[in-house]
Amino acid sequence: MIQIVILRAPNLLTMEAREAILNAPSLFLQTEKHPSAETVRLLGKPYTSMDDLFESSEDFDCLNRQIALRLVQAKECVYIATGGILKSQLPAIKAEADKTDIPVRVLAYVGVANAAFPGRERAAEVSAHDLPEQFDPESCYVIDEIDDQITAGGVKLALSEFFPDEWSISVSAVGNDGAYSARDIPLCELDRQTCYDATTAVYVPRTPFLQRTRHGLDDVMRVVRYLRAPNGCPWDREQTHASLKNALLEECYELIDAIDEGDDAHICEELGDVLLQFALHAVIAEEQSAFNDRDAATELVEKLIYRHPHVFGEVRVGGTADVLKNWDALKMAQRNQTTQAEVLKSVPKSFPALQRSRKVQKKAADVGFDWPSAKDAFFKIGEETRELQEAMEAGSNIAEEMGDLLFAVVNVARLLKLEPEFLLMDATDKFIARFEVMERLAGGGRDALTELSLEEMDKLWEQAKKSRSGE
Repeated sequence: MIQIVILRAPNLLTMEAREAILNAPSLFLQTEKHPSAETVRLLGKPYTSMDDLFESSEDFDCLNRQIALRLVQAKECVYIATGGILKSQLPAIKAEADKTDIPVRVLAYVGVANAAFPGRERAAEVSAHDLPEQFDPESCYVIDEIDDQITAGGVKLALSEFFPDEWSISVSAVGNDGAYSARDIPLCELDRQTCYDATTAVYVPRTPFLQRTRHGLDDVMRVVRYLRAPNGCPWDREQTHASLKNALLEECYELIDAIDEGDDAHICEELGDVLLQFALHAVIAEEQSAFNDRDAATELVEKLIYRHPHVFGEVRVGGTADVLKNWDALKMAQRNQTTQAEVLKSVPKSFPALQRSRKVQKKAADVGFDWPSAKDAFFKIGEETRELQEAMEAGSNIAEEMGDLLFAVVNVARLLKLEPEFLLMDATDKFIARFEVMERLAGGGRDALTELSLEEMDKLWEQAKKSRSGE
């Protein structure tokens, strides 16, 4: 049997562990560099240190495997672990021992939380060398093995994503008397202490919601649920999926404006506003027992994995063109679409008209129904222009022919690899800028323009064009 003694401080050796060490056929010590090693030496029992494996192993996975092999080869032994091994070494030891049916037993021990921070609220114990991707500010944590300043800096950065920089935490380490002693410091000071060793640990208490300075998606959902509650906000409670449609569109367009500005702070703000729309719709659906935010996230994750077989599967691609081709094929299969007409119909009708027409044209082109080039498609603009002129002269079918002309213009833009929606936005911005110059040339103000004839405004417009082109 492999018996494991966890000894995190010199004065934490239990009677059961002491008996196991004294009666061990073979005794192994994780490292002689830990203060607890002195306790083992005082027992006068010969032991083998694993320090040589720390020196020779390429990484922690290799180290854990080598330690496991050494213990299994000894068969009957006691291993004294001075660090956190439950999530790292212990699984490797058990996996190796299972191959030869050697039982593994962890003796009762005093954990760092109880030893270093007695009387504190129960906390999850985490190694500084195996930090989770996320911390829950609603929970308490004890993080141990903060053995140097670099490790302390990493712990501080990880915690600062979820806890306030000035949040009071406790730092504890084993002193010369073999006992832990703790002191309180702000989180931001964690990597500025005078010394660190293998016994250094921190206690991070839970943070009240309104005192947090960093938040995640769970917090957004929590606030929106509160706003929608009976004692929340009247406006938020009244909203429905339908009533929020315009707000969703507006927030998306405002995000696009921020992206065009290239202002990261503005982009960050507008992304938050778009996220709020997601949260509102998810909470409304949750209240109706339709779905919730995790259902939406699950749908998204499963879709991304399914449509990226070249990343999560065995599919090989030669570049972006292959990725897009596979994406469209997988989308059709996922939606049970068997004809390209079904694909065209699936383009949302709520899209801006220019964007929808471009998308439909692209889907038709995917099966070869397309002009050879923009030059070939360009003559269609002239044809549709003549048909519109004839419709205007006849006084019939004007709207239909105008639509055909716009559709032809979009086709040419698409073949030129230009986005018609953005082209029209730019053209509108250019019109506004020239109009502003023309108004200024007229003397400024709306009244100055209304007093001019159209011919006079045309002359000022030409001057505005020249003025803008020279900028």
